[in-house]
Amino acid sequence: MAGYTEPDPRDDLSGTDVARKVIILARESGLKLELSDILVQSLVSEPLRACSSAEEYMQQLPNFDEDVTKERNDAEAAGEVLRYVGVVDVVNEKGMVELRRYKREHPFAQLSGSDNIIAFTTTRYNNQPLIVRGPGAGAEVTAGGVFSDILRLASYLGAPS
Repeated sequence: MAGYTEPDPRDDLSGTDVARKVIILARESGLKLELSDILVQSLVSEPLRACSSAEEYMQQLPNFDEDVTKERNDAEAAGEVLRYVGVVDVVNEKGMVELRRYKREHPFAQLSGSDNIIAFTTTRYNNQPLIVRGPGAGAEVTAGGVFSDILRLASYLGAPS
């Protein structure tokens, strides 16, 4: 493994982490959604969910490659790529996590490593969504986020700025 996932890849592939991010974005957009409201397409096959450890999961995983390989090959034949995405649909007040196909020119198709990307499609940014892209994991990003939260909390509690 390249170190892009949690120690147990099922934590990422189940969609729960993406669903949490969808909840954050949905709430910031004014929606009153709970984690249980998010429709999640898990990438962990049903039989693999019963594995007792990450090691067992990784050993069994090749037995379930055929379906995903076919999806990837179908996408490639159409000039597309597969991406596991979270969607906040403000108009219909719902969120979802699912595997989608994107043309190679789409910004989502350009991601590499542990980068994250968000596309804001609004009235103003309808034909060309506003794209925000950056690192999604790692010690520096996490430390920066924690430090930012501490500064915001200190300000809220009345610390001089």
